[in-house]
Amino acid sequence: MRYLILSSFCFSLFFSHTAHCADTPKYIGQHKSTPEDLSAIHQVIENFQTAIKSKDRKLLSTLVLGDNILFSSPQPPGAIKMAREKIDVNFNGINSNGYEAFARFISSSKNPNEEKFYNIKVTQDGNIAWVQFDYEFINDQRSSNYGIEVWQMLKSIDGSWKIFSVVWSVNLLPE
Repeated sequence: MRYLILSSFCFSLFFSHTAHCADTPKYIGQHKSTPEDLSAIHQVIENFQTAIKSKDRKLLSTLVLGDNILFSSPQPPGAIKMAREKIDVNFNGINSNGYEAFARFISSSKNPNEEKFYNIKVTQDGNIAWVQFDYEFINDQRSSNYGIEVWQMLKSIDGSWKIFSVVWSVNLLPE
């Protein structure tokens, strides 16, 4: 009896999913993208890595929409709770000066730094794009952390692509 119920459930799931897919409008999943835009976005990705490696704060600044963009690795719930209890009842886990702190760290670090990107996926639709990848941050020639990183990008009036948000996870590696 249990087998019959399970089989019926799986059968109904299959056909409900198939019916839903058949009802999906043809334009869903169709994104407006050009090879030139994708090439320009990939150039921003390459320039970002170059700016980190060469400690070039000015180059880094040319890649972002402004210095007040969202640029943060949100804190885990336990850290947010502790900060709310001890420091600030309104702390939400987002670093408000993230870009500025990162740019300062990159330009003033005494050690060489590098960020490697893997499994890069770019989705563009007109004047906005999302870039997602796995990353590895290397400090003083040793991997210090890794995770996923997501950028939101905007094509500006002059046709250049700018980063307007960067959010990433952090998984620390033992020293």
